[in-house]
Amino acid sequence: MGVPRVLADLRTRMGNIHPERPVVGILAFEAAAAMSRLVSLHRSLAEEEVRRLRTDMRSQGVAYLTSRDQSFLLRLACAELVAELDKAASVVSRLGAKCCDALLSGFDRFYADLKAGGVYSAPNDGRVADLERLGLGSTAKGVEKRVERMERYVATTSRLYAEMEALNELEASERRMEQQWRRHSGPIPTQKPGVPPAVQLDLCSQRHKVRRLKESSLWNKTFNKVVKLMVRAVITVFARICAVFGPCVLGLPPLPNRNRRTLLLRRGDPHNPSKHSSGPLDRPLAKAVPILRNSAPIFVAKGSLKKPFESLSSLLEAGPTTVGGSGLALRYANVIVLAEKLLAMRSVDSHEAEDNEEEATRAELYQMMPSAMQGAVRAKLRGCWRREGGTVDGSLAEGWKEAVRRILTWLGPVGHDTLRWQEERHMERQQRFDPRPRALLMQTLHFSDREKTEAAIVEVLVGLSCMCWYEERRRHSLRF
Repeated sequence: MGVPRVLADLRTRMGNIHPERPVVGILAFEAAAAMSRLVSLHRSLAEEEVRRLRTDMRSQGVAYLTSRDQSFLLRLACAELVAELDKAASVVSRLGAKCCDALLSGFDRFYADLKAGGVYSAPNDGRVADLERLGLGSTAKGVEKRVERMERYVATTSRLYAEMEALNELEASERRMEQQWRRHSGPIPTQKPGVPPAVQLDLCSQRHKVRRLKESSLWNKTFNKVVKLMVRAVITVFARICAVFGPCVLGLPPLPNRNRRTLLLRRGDPHNPSKHSSGPLDRPLAKAVPILRNSAPIFVAKGSLKKPFESLSSLLEAGPTTVGGSGLALRYANVIVLAEKLLAMRSVDSHEAEDNEEEATRAELYQMMPSAMQGAVRAKLRGCWRREGGTVDGSLAEGWKEAVRRILTWLGPVGHDTLRWQEERHMERQQRFDPRPRALLMQTLHFSDREKTEAAIVEVLVGLSCMCWYEERRRHSLRF
C-alpha cells in the first residue's frame, strides 16, 4: 500500500517539471480569479440579471441622480462589462503564452481581432472555424456545463488557498518551536525535543489535504486544458454582450450565425429560445414592453464606429461635475448608510445604551461630512429656525421624518450599491473567488450629478437634525 502512495506523490511532484505537459502550479490562484470573473460576467448576462438591469435603469435614484437617458445607461453598462472581460482576457493571454497550442498561445491577437470584427471579414480564412472550435455555436446546455465546471474549479482552488494558508501557519509554528529551543539551549546544546504528537498529526493531516486539493484543483491541470476552457468562456461572454447590447450600442461587431445556431450563455429551450431568453436590449413596441422607450441606437460620430470599444472605455471616466469625478462616491455612500442607521434608531423607543450609540453615530456622521456640506446643513438649519420661530412641534418633526424616509427609499439603494461595488473591486484574495454577479457603476453614485446628490443628502441631514432636536426637547421637558 505504501509504494503506490509514494509513486503517486512522486508523480505529483514531477508534474510541475514535465517538459511536454506543464501544469499551472502556483498560477492556479490567478487563473481561478480570472475564471471567477468570467463566471460572474456569465451570470450578469443571464435572463434574470438583464431584467434586473432594465429595472435598475428606471429606478428613481438612477434616473434622478445619473440620467434618464436609457441609451446612455446601456452604454455605461456595456462599457463596464467589456472592461471586466478585458481584464479576464489579459490573464488568459498571459497564461496562454505557456501553451503548446498555437491558437491558445496567440490568444491576445485573436481577442483583439475578435473585438475589431476581423474574424468575420473573411469567412474563408479559418477564423470562423477557430471560433467554432473554441465554443461559438455551442448549445446552451454545453455552455452551461462549461460554466459549472469552471465554478467547481474555482471552488476547489479557493479551498486549496485556504488550506495552504493553514498549512503555512502550522509550519511557522513548528519553526518557532525550533527557534525557541535553539535560543534557550545554552552553550552546551541540549537534546532537541521532538515535535509534539498533536502538532505532528495536524501537520500530516494538513499536508494530505493540500496534496489532495492540488490534484483536484487548477494547480495540477495543464495550461492547455485551463486556457482552452477560459478562452471558450471569453468568446461566449463576448458573444452574449454583442447579442444583448448590439441593437443599442453602435459599432459592436456582428456574430457569425452558421447553420442558424445561436450562442446562449444560460439555460434555455433550444426549440423555443424566446421562451427563456431575454434577448437583445432592442427598441420595444409602444405597448408591448414599456421598459426601454428610449433605447434606440445612439447616433455617434462616424469615426468612432471604427473603434467602438475605445469610445466605450472613455465613458467610464466620470466628469468633474459627478460624485465619482470629485472622488466623493465612497464618502457620500457612507454618509447615506449612516443616515439610514440614524433614522432606524429614531423610529424605535431607545434606552440609555441605544442613546449612547445614537450619539456616537451622529458624531461619526458629522465627521464624515465634507466641510462644504457641513456649512450647507448649518445654513439650511438656520433658515428653518427663522422660518419656524425657533420651535419644532410634533407635527413638523413627523413631517420631516416622513420626508427623510421618502428620500432614503430611492437614495439608500444607490448608496448601498456604491459600497457593494467598492467591496467587490477591492476585496481580499479569498473573496475574489466569488462568482456571483457584481454591481455596476451605473447603479452607484459614481456617475451621479454632484449638485443633486449633495442637495438630497443635505435635505436628509436637515430632517434628521430637526427630528433629533425635537426628541431631545421632548425628553428634557418630561424630566422636569
